[in-house]
Amino acid sequence: MPDSAQVSLFVTCIVDQLFPEIGEATVAVLERQGLRVHFPEAQTCCGQPAFNAGFWEEARDVAGRNIEVLRGQGTVVMPSGSCAAMIRHYYPELFKDRPHLRAAAEELASRTYELSEYLVDVLGVTHLGAQHRGRLTYHPSCHLLRGLHAGEQALRLLEQVEGAELADLPGADECCGFGGLFSIKQAPISSAMLDKKLANVAETGAELLVTTDASCMLQMQGGLSRDAAPCRACHIAQVLAGMV
Repeated sequence: MPDSAQVSLFVTCIVDQLFPEIGEATVAVLERQGLRVHFPEAQTCCGQPAFNAGFWEEARDVAGRNIEVLRGQGTVVMPSGSCAAMIRHYYPELFKDRPHLRAAAEELASRTYELSEYLVDVLGVTHLGAQHRGRLTYHPSCHLLRGLHAGEQALRLLEQVEGAELADLPGADECCGFGGLFSIKQAPISSAMLDKKLANVAETGAELLVTTDASCMLQMQGGLSRDAAPCRACHIAQVLAGMV
């Protein structure tokens, strides 16, 4: 039987390869809730890039591996609405014609959560003792908002950050323009969407643009850096862990 005081961290590719500090912050946040965090080292990409590009057989190979790696690992938590939505909704879809694997995919999906969703909906906590002096604004990722219907949980956590002023972001529900392969295949459209998003961010006067997905953070921080904007993007785990 899985240990209820232990969770398994699915760290995601982009965090593993580019932003390990987000993984460290996620572990810190979870451990402060009295949880032991297990990291299954054999985990790999969730398979979403291949899935979105239409390479479903390749996505099945990756998904099948993760299903085996995470079998019996208890609750799975990840700092990404995008990867959580992939596992929860599209793993069962990938194996819909393979009953045995579909059952395993659905079982994994039933215990998979994005970080803010897990903290608020499962643990029932919103006040984590986080502190930050300054103005914040929040961008919910598309998969978190539309795939998991969990855009409000991060707001509830940020509202409890001591010393922080949380400013409403105009057009918060609009995509930042990343969209994985979309930002590569449709670069001009992606850039226009980013420009609109960052203009809205500038209206808030925030010094920190907080999001729940490292992919959105990468996209928006790139634009902020190029514009030499007085604002930087960060992941909510970094705010909650006091690592910004």
